[in-house]
Amino acid sequence: MSSLSLRLPDSLHRQARELAEREDISINQLIATALAEKMSALMTGEYLAKRAARGDRKKFDHVLRKVRASRRTPIAGDEL
Repeated sequence: MSSLSLRLPDSLHRQARELAEREDISINQLIATALAEKMSALMTGEYLAKRAARGDRKKFDHVLRKVRASRRTPIAGDEL
């Protein structure tokens, strides 16, 4: 495990300490969890952007035409 020196404004440190106490966790655990959540959100956005860039409108339209052509009845609960 690594250590990191972190400078926080007094108000943010106070709020973090109070929240950690309410959650019955250490400030270290609170910050580590918050950082992990933020990184996950950012990485998810990057992943979705890469997936979207791989999209192909022609292939998408082709698949939709196959579904429409089948004239299948929607599964109960899937109706529009």
